[in-house]
Amino acid sequence: MVAPKHHVFVCSGAKLVGDKKGTCNSRGCIEVARKFMDEIDERELSGDVMVSTASCFSLCSKGPVVLVYPEGVWYGGVTPEDVEEIAEQHLENGEPVKRLVL
Repeated sequence: MVAPKHHVFVCSGAKLVGDKKGTCNSRGCIEVARKFMDEIDERELSGDVMVSTASCFSLCSKGPVVLVYPEGVWYGGVTPEDVEEIAEQHLENGEPVKRLVL
């Protein structure tokens, strides 16, 4: 397996102990994750970018939260409409989307 250039983690709003806060979930994290997967496929970046969900980043007031590695850039309040901009500006061109950075 070849390591991806970027790994995108989308908070799913569930704590490991099963205490579901639900903030990211209730704010559309599943739609954000799906949009990232679709956008990666459309841009033919599937060999370079991996998308995963994470149980909880404990930044509930900032959700949906997205974390992009290897840069360690945290995005907050991400909507499906923001994903295209993150994909183009950050994942393709290496520049974080400043208005969404936490």
